[in-house]
Amino acid sequence: MKQQIYNPYLPSWEYIPDGEPHVFGDRVYVYGSHDRFRGYAFCLNDYVCWSASVNDLSDWQYEGVIYKKTDDPKNRDGEMCLYAPDVVKGADGRYYLYYVLDLLSIVSVAVCDTPAGKYEFYGYVQYADGTLLGEGLKDEPQFDPGVLFENGKVYMYTGSCPPVLTQRKGPMVTVLGADMLTVEEKPRFIAPSAHYSKGSGYEGHEFFEAPSIRKIKGKYYFIYSSVVMHELCYAVSDSPTEGFEYGGVIVSNADIGIDTYKPKEQPMAYGANNHGSIVCINDDFYIFYHRHTNGNSYSRQGCAEKIVILPDGSIPQVEITSGGMNGPLKGVGIYPAYIACHLFCKNPRVYTGDQIRDIGPEYPRITQDGRDGDEEVGYVANMEDGAVAGFRYFDCQGITGIRIKARGLGKGRFEILTHWNGDVYGEISYARSNEWKWREAEIAIPDGIQSLYIRYVGEGIVSFGAFELCARES
Repeated sequence: MKQQIYNPYLPSWEYIPDGEPHVFGDRVYVYGSHDRFRGYAFCLNDYVCWSASVNDLSDWQYEGVIYKKTDDPKNRDGEMCLYAPDVVKGADGRYYLYYVLDLLSIVSVAVCDTPAGKYEFYGYVQYADGTLLGEGLKDEPQFDPGVLFENGKVYMYTGSCPPVLTQRKGPMVTVLGADMLTVEEKPRFIAPSAHYSKGSGYEGHEFFEAPSIRKIKGKYYFIYSSVVMHELCYAVSDSPTEGFEYGGVIVSNADIGIDTYKPKEQPMAYGANNHGSIVCINDDFYIFYHRHTNGNSYSRQGCAEKIVILPDGSIPQVEITSGGMNGPLKGVGIYPAYIACHLFCKNPRVYTGDQIRDIGPEYPRITQDGRDGDEEVGYVANMEDGAVAGFRYFDCQGITGIRIKARGLGKGRFEILTHWNGDVYGEISYARSNEWKWREAEIAIPDGIQSLYIRYVGEGIVSFGAFELCARES
């Protein structure tokens, strides 16, 4: 890394969920859907792409709009949204973009000569007789295509199985021919939905949506979002079309399942749906996933964590962190509050605002000023009494003080902790301010790798913009 990077790894005003990372040449490209700031539905914007050198994951570059929703012949009026896509390189050296429009049950394909150029509509996935996949008599609706190209064939994984739809059996794999469109092997189910999981080993983590596929060390890893939504799980097989056995949870965007620093089932952030996949960059593996902002499910941002694949092929669940691909951040300098990986109040809840309607007004959220597309730096809004923003991790050495930037009509104090329910190491008084204002206090945080939690205690509502860790000169 030539500079530090943190989660979310893209600018705070960019909303790219459902990330499918791929290394093409010497760059890693992230393809995802494109949410809107303060959106009212999923995936309202056109597809864009971001990329970074495999040798510097801190330098993400905007590749621009690669495909517009009106580019699909069935959506010239733009009334439908582009849901989660995936990209694969074909035998002809071109790049194929697979996607589903939100109101259709078929898979569309676009093509481009380069990984992040302007994709052009190519066709619809279809049977040899011309019937579109998803419109056949016994077809289940297609959704969230994830693709793998191997031995001249495309292995396409699709499916959506909300528990309320009892007839949906699970995710499907469909084998396509060399033209990247024509079905050679009909869909077959590879994992169970909630209503077909008894005795399968998937119980409690059945397939919901977000199918993705990776081949790692000769094994096929099927990554998906489970019925609890906030977690990405994986299953493993020796074959791309059958034999997938449940492996475990890779990441939860609420950090549920992690018990190293808290009770296992305690949420540390307001989660909801999740979608992402694995990528190997310079022999290191990362899981890409997304978090939720703005108090709803429609303004999601991409995050990533380094993972470990053990010799037996298993993947231990990884914590969500602020450092992400960077690892521990330097324990000195200014950091924006929007990199908070933990965010909760006195009454922690698992799901974000539009998933659980009775979340009270004390619910803190990450947001920004301006409109969608404005390059406004994010911050934590709506911090009421007891609200906490947590940051993991920092390499602390000789910290002597902390400064906090805040605004709002509250009156109280910010408490500084290194554990979510630990001792208070210091506090900063706060009084109302209509503009961002810095306040400071002396503090001595123990040396070593530490978390930082900032808790507001007092009256009214406060917005938290940034903080600075100050250390003695070595």
